[in-house]
Amino acid sequence: MPGYATHEVLNQPPEFTGFNAYLGDAALRDAVTAFGAGWAEDRLVACGARIGTAQLQTLAYDANRQVPALRTHDRFGHRIDMVEFCPAWHGLMTGIRADEVHALGWTAARPAAHVARAALSYLWSQGEAGVGCPAAMTFASMAALRHAPGLLEKFRGKILSAGYDPSPVPPAQKSALTVAMAMTEKQGGSDLRQTQTEATPTGGGRFQLTGHKWFFSVPTSDLFLTLARTDAGISCFLAQGWRDDGSRNLLLLQRLKDKCGNRSNASAEVEFRGLEAELVGVEGRGIATILEMAQLTRLECALGSAGLMRQAVARAIHHAGHRTAFQRRLIDQPLMANVLADMAIEAEAAMWLAMRTAEALDAGEAALFRILAPIAKYWICKRAPAVAAEAMECHGGNGFIEEHVAARLYRDAPVNGLWEGSGNVICLDVLRAMTREPEAAAALRAETALAAGGHSALDGFLATPLPQPTEANARYLTQQLAVALTASLLLRFAPPPLAEAFCVTRLGGGNGFAFGSLPEGVRADTILQRAAMPVLT
Repeated sequence: MPGYATHEVLNQPPEFTGFNAYLGDAALRDAVTAFGAGWAEDRLVACGARIGTAQLQTLAYDANRQVPALRTHDRFGHRIDMVEFCPAWHGLMTGIRADEVHALGWTAARPAAHVARAALSYLWSQGEAGVGCPAAMTFASMAALRHAPGLLEKFRGKILSAGYDPSPVPPAQKSALTVAMAMTEKQGGSDLRQTQTEATPTGGGRFQLTGHKWFFSVPTSDLFLTLARTDAGISCFLAQGWRDDGSRNLLLLQRLKDKCGNRSNASAEVEFRGLEAELVGVEGRGIATILEMAQLTRLECALGSAGLMRQAVARAIHHAGHRTAFQRRLIDQPLMANVLADMAIEAEAAMWLAMRTAEALDAGEAALFRILAPIAKYWICKRAPAVAAEAMECHGGNGFIEEHVAARLYRDAPVNGLWEGSGNVICLDVLRAMTREPEAAAALRAETALAAGGHSALDGFLATPLPQPTEANARYLTQQLAVALTASLLLRFAPPPLAEAFCVTRLGGGNGFAFGSLPEGVRADTILQRAAMPVLT
């Protein structure tokens, strides 16, 4: 139409949809095979296809734009303490539950069930991170509820159901249950010993809780685990969101957090005013009980951050493969190829570390899992924001707008570093394992040494005594342990060019401080071919 168009839109990449996040990920397929979960191939292929659809990407976009809204009262003035979610949220929750991200590790009577479930979690973190939170807490609740056999028997079937039921009614009236956790208080943060909420016994293992929680994600959950003080000390409790008589439990939503990222998911400040709850585990041992659950959610933090990195890198490679500048595709320009390959190395390394942690859980390697969970959580979550920022830059200014997935990945990237203990808390936990639990330290050393002789940089690390563990150097110690173990995993399982590049640059000190500092001789083309995620439709 004359006078309508001033220009033709050229040199823009096509939408990144129609890919299969599993089939297009050679590294993940290698890990699933190496760690014994090949039996789940059909399930993973189906999940990977779902993640790559335009439909799921639209749901994720909508759920992050129409954020949850708090409704404290109905129109008659009755207190209801509800959260209204975008319909897209419920669509995403239906999908992640159907894929059994919350359950497969407990329900599949097959070897490497936790590896298969971890791969599903890794895939879903590339679709929408918000629904990963309720899935993770529901999955991890099994670790705490095993200390209350009666409650576990009562609720297990519905907790692990593949269905999704968002109706605000008591658990007995529902077909499927979602579980959350509420621990953090204003005065304590990660120091759970500062818990002030009080629990008053009412008989038969039941209590009424009075106090507050500063962060409570998914406050519409059917069940949630929390901490409160009794005469015996801080104890763990399970509460229903709705009481058996159909009324809302005495849980008052004060406000929803206006968060930097993870915006599709509701996080609230709440008060308990006589909240009805039941004791879980030994009275006075609540922190130890809830931390068993936290170990599993730390694994989820590592998987979620690794998946986010994978998706950020895949999108950057897709963009660079279709965008031209200075008469050449971006991906064909050596400096851009260097940047992309460097990020691809980081993303694959994170995946192997997270999946090996899941395998340790599967294999019953309790001492190794004890130390791997915090190491993987700390290091992968620290690397994710850097990768997300660099990947965004690869898209130029277009990556900085809210319509672009790169912007959402960037905003979501820091949350796993905060959840389940910020960096210092996690590194102090690693320090405790190294100094007080010799079996954990020995298991980690033995695992890392499995690749001895594979590269001089790793051999140098193994031959050098670790620094004397102190609080001041706990981050450095954790970093060194994470990088060395990852180098060992890559030498054993990844293609030689990628493993060599990781050892030289991460363990041997052969790179700079920013992505794109790979030295001469690194096969960037080979690494990028492996990392590219082809669009199938």
